[in-house]
Amino acid sequence: MARVLPSAVEAEVTLLGNMMVYPGAARIAMEEGLSEDDFFVEANRRVFRAAESLYKEGSPIDPTTMATRLKDMDLLDKCGGIPYLTDLASASITSANTKSYVELIHDKAVMRKMIETAENIAEQGYEGQPDINAYLDEAEKNILNVSRTRRTSEFHNSPEVMNSVIDQIRRMSDSRSDITGLKTGLNDLDRTLHGLQRGDLIILAARPAMGKTAVALNIAMNVAAYQTDGAVAVFSLEMGAEQLGMRLLSAKSHIEGGKLRTGRLSDSDWNRVNEAAGELKAANIYIDDTSVIRMPEIFSKCRRLQAEHGLNLVLLDYIQLVTGSGRSGENRQQEVSEISRNLKALARELNVPVIALSQLSRTVESREDKRPLLSDLRESGAIEQDADIVLMLYREAYYDEAIREEARKAGNERLEINIAKHRNGATRKVYFAFETDTTALYNIAGE
Repeated sequence: MARVLPSAVEAEVTLLGNMMVYPGAARIAMEEGLSEDDFFVEANRRVFRAAESLYKEGSPIDPTTMATRLKDMDLLDKCGGIPYLTDLASASITSANTKSYVELIHDKAVMRKMIETAENIAEQGYEGQPDINAYLDEAEKNILNVSRTRRTSEFHNSPEVMNSVIDQIRRMSDSRSDITGLKTGLNDLDRTLHGLQRGDLIILAARPAMGKTAVALNIAMNVAAYQTDGAVAVFSLEMGAEQLGMRLLSAKSHIEGGKLRTGRLSDSDWNRVNEAAGELKAANIYIDDTSVIRMPEIFSKCRRLQAEHGLNLVLLDYIQLVTGSGRSGENRQQEVSEISRNLKALARELNVPVIALSQLSRTVESREDKRPLLSDLRESGAIEQDADIVLMLYREAYYDEAIREEARKAGNERLEINIAKHRNGATRKVYFAFETDTTALYNIAGE
């Protein structure tokens, strides 16, 4: 038995009738973004095309003007002539449900487009594709293009915006908290950024061995602990999942990484390890350790994770290891620029903060003051441009042997995070205690 494509023929007829009887109906249809392609019946497509042309000119829409316009377009006979227009007009009863008709017609059109896209994907699969990744990327892009045809409001008027802003301010006033985003537990950082804000691209930059991955993992671990309603996605292109797991366990248990790797643990160590492991098992952290990955794959995996578990944070370690599009004639700087733009798009589309680690150029090492600058961001100025926040790490003990020896005796050293760019707030330096043996990061007492 042949299956029938989804349609809403009765809604099409009633809507077109409303447009010829009630002047406001045409305005609603046009403002909601309805197009002739949304109509299932060919005759109705032609009638809507004529109505749309009259509306754009500011001309009245009624059976007489419609008949004239369709005749001028040589479409009157093709859509059933004046009798069909009369039938449409008589089908109109009330304009009260016009918006509902528009939504129904559009939704059925999206369903038909999705069916067509799925059939094309299946057909290409049957034909066999030499590059499976290219096939999957194309399939996902085509499905995403269908989803993007869903109506969205292009403008928010000022009363809507102000009401939303006032509601947000009132909620924050009632909560009596400065944290409007995701809490990291790093107090000075939270106070300055007001938490990690959804939709933000956050660049965490430093020279090698400065602690980028350690700081990022501490933030991810804390976000997962404080916000349990969604997942934290970690993309590690440099280290495997078990290596990251070892680091997380070391930081959580405050047991040296070297002792964990050898397994030489006392009974009290085991107690701490088991307790920390239990907490980490309960955390909603998902690690992808694919060593060669492209942005379309990151998008796909994040969308799937968001659909299945909810998503609070995406962490990428690190930008320069992501594989570019590989388009002919494109240099690495252009590739990194494209990756940076895509990371910002990922944050906006999924409405989550994205933390992306980035290497700094070697020019840092040639200066007397080793503190990094925004100009040190490696390979692309687009990283700085696209980022909402840039965090730059500096450990004085790394460069000064005497300070390093003092830190070793104290059991931790001072780590500086320079908030070098903050699109929506202040820039400043904040400081934390960093245990190099366990890679744990925590607040300094009194700060």
